[in-house]
Amino acid sequence: MKYFKPLLLALVVALSSCNTVKVVTDYDTKADFNKYKTFAFYKTGIDKAAISSLDKKRVLRSIETELLAQGFTKSDNPDMLVSIFTKSRRKVNVNQNNMGYGFGWGWNPWMWNGMNNNVNVSEYTEGTLFIDFIDKDKKELIWQGIGTGALKIQNVEKKEERIRLFVKEIISRYPPSQE
Repeated sequence: MKYFKPLLLALVVALSSCNTVKVVTDYDTKADFNKYKTFAFYKTGIDKAAISSLDKKRVLRSIETELLAQGFTKSDNPDMLVSIFTKSRRKVNVNQNNMGYGFGWGWNPWMWNGMNNNVNVSEYTEGTLFIDFIDKDKKELIWQGIGTGALKIQNVEKKEERIRLFVKEIISRYPPSQE
């Protein structure tokens, strides 16, 4: 029982870390974010994003949904332009659990000869989504949200759900709190 609680805690941390999206933001401290009410997508920047056309559509639909929920209006003559950029990399996790059998404190004859030596290797893709808000008139970046997390793409529904989570977590940090 005394080993059960630490094992359960480690399992919860491992599983929750796969589902989280780490978000950081940066912004122009001189920008007046209250003046931005309308948006459009910046096609030139979006075309450079290194993901499939289907995933681009998913990302753009999610961004549009989140911005409309925040009260923005999509426009042909917008205040700000929205662009995206993506990158990904393969990650490998190696976990080794050495569990020998012993008789309490002291020397354990099976500890060092691999009586129970478990090595778990897992491989996954870590994706990063950059969402940029650009002042249309000044043609300057005013805000950038960056979300990083594990990408699990078992099926289309899970992929769409993961993209929505990434976008929601990033856009939820806009506008920045300027104190």
